Amino acid sequence: MAEFPLVPARTALINVDMQRCFVEGSPLAAPEGPALVERVNRLARACREAGMLVVHTRIWMQKDRSDVGVMGDLVPAFIVDLYTEGEESAELPEALEVGPSDVILNKPRYGAFHRTDLEAILRARGIDTLIISGIATNICCDTTAREAAQHDFRVLFLSDGTATKEMNGVPADTLQRATLASLGVVFAQITTIDEVLEKLRTSASSVAGVASH
Repeated sequence: MAEFPLVPARTALINVDMQRCFVEGSPLAAPEGPALVERVNRLARACREAGMLVVHTRIWMQKDRSDVGVMGDLVPAFIVDLYTEGEESAELPEALEVGPSDVILNKPRYGAFHRTDLEAILRARGIDTLIISGIATNICCDTTAREAAQHDFRVLFLSDGTATKEMNGVPADTLQRATLASLGVVFAQITTIDEVLEKLRTSASSVAGVASH
């Protein structure tokens, strides 16, 4: 398994699709959604304190459906409605903390790199390592992690900073384990929020030690 270094100046937290429809109160919501918001808030605060970029993505379809494409053949219209521009269900929940320096990135597909400026934003800041959190583990988080790896970003994928729901009769915990297993083979380092926080503390201590000499 990979063990990627975490250098705050070269790392970003990509918080994927923590929108109301995925957090609670809709057919798309992960049961762990509200608890996950709290865990992600704790991590994001530490990332900001370390000087890291925090990006919140939203799957965001245009009102006129001009950007739906093949998705419209695969996903029922009432589901697409939930993450369409102007719908309350598409917005980030009030419980999710969004800092003044955070980036909110709208995306028309499941992956955060497809038809967005994400790579340009990251490259312009010298970022080469991404931490992935959000919903759903096996769809938008997974797709974003795979895209990132194929664009030569180091990916730290959070086992307890991502969540999903039951799909096609497969329980959420089974989908979670399977996604982590496949990503951990060739796309990402699988890690936890506490492990990332420890890396940040170690990094801060190292910088403080250098500065004191």
